[in-house]
Amino acid sequence: MLAVAAACALAPVLAQAQAFPDKPITFVVPFASGSATDQLARALGQAVTNDAKVSVVVDNKPGAYSIIGAQTAAKARPDGYTVFITTNTTQAANQHLFKKLPYDPVRDFVPLTALGRGGQIMVVNPALPVKNVSEFIALAKSKPGRLSFGSGSSSSRVAVELFKQMTGTYILNIPYKSNPSAVTDLLGGQIDMMITDMATGLPQVKAGKLKALGVSTRQRSPLAPEVPTIDEAGVKGYEMTYWFAAYVPAGTPADVVAKLSDMLAKAARSSAAAPFYQASGIEIFTSNPEDLRKFQAAETVKWGRIIKGAGIEPE
Repeated sequence: MLAVAAACALAPVLAQAQAFPDKPITFVVPFASGSATDQLARALGQAVTNDAKVSVVVDNKPGAYSIIGAQTAAKARPDGYTVFITTNTTQAANQHLFKKLPYDPVRDFVPLTALGRGGQIMVVNPALPVKNVSEFIALAKSKPGRLSFGSGSSSSRVAVELFKQMTGTYILNIPYKSNPSAVTDLLGGQIDMMITDMATGLPQVKAGKLKALGVSTRQRSPLAPEVPTIDEAGVKGYEMTYWFAAYVPAGTPADVVAKLSDMLAKAARSSAAAPFYQASGIEIFTSNPEDLRKFQAAETVKWGRIIKGAGIEPE
C-alpha cells in the first residue's frame, strides 16, 4: 500500500517534468537591448522555440551594473519558466565591486550551463587625436582626469581600470545602464573611450563611426585581424575576457534544471544561434550545472584578484 501511495504521489511530479516546458519561457537579461547578452539571449530563444515549440520572451532589466536584472531573476518563481541569461558581471565580479549586494550570486541561483566566452575591443571617438594605444596613453598622461570612459558592465569597467593600473593613467569612469547606451555617448563625443564587447563595439568600427585601438585578448580577433592586441600594442601582459551563462532561481526542481541545462547547451550549438557566435567572435562554451558551479567559484576568485589588483575600492 505504501508503495502504491508513493507512486501516486510521484505521478504529478513526473508528469510535470515530462510536460516541461508547456508554456512560454522568460529570459531575464540584466543589460539593455542591443547588448551582447541581449543578442545572445534572442538567438538562444529562437533556438529553444524551434526545438521545444514554446515561445521565449526576452525581458531586459538593465541598470546598476546589472543588479536590477539579477534581483528580478532571483525573486522569480522557481518553476523553470524564468531563466537568467547573464555574465561574469552578476555572478563573479559584482561582489567585489560593491560592499553589499541585494542578491547572492551563489545562494540565490542554480547553475544551468555556460554559454560562451569572448574578448573586448578598445574604441575611441574618431575625433580624439590618437592613432594607437601608445598615443592614447600619452594623451591620457598629458591630461590626467580630463579623458573619460564609459562602462555599462563590470567587464567593461574592470577592463579599463586594469588598463589604467598597468599604464599609470587616470581616466574618469562614467557609468551607464548598459554598454549600448555608453556607445551612443561615445559616438556623440560625450565620452572619449571604451573597452566593450565585440558585439557592441565592432559594428561601429566597421561602419567607420568609432576607431579601434586594440583587443583585450592575447590573440588578435579573426573578426578584425588588423586590430592589434592591447598586449602587443605596448601594454605587456594585458588580457581581459568575459563569459556568459544561464541560471534559474534557487529552489527550481532538479529535473527541470537538468532539462533546461540540456536544452540551452543544445541551443548554443544550434544553427539558429550560429550567426550570433560567428558575428561576435564569441567562443561557444557549454557545461553541465556542476561544472558551471565550479567554474563560477574559480572565476569569482579570479575577478576578485583582478579588481583588487586594479585598485578598485568597493562602492
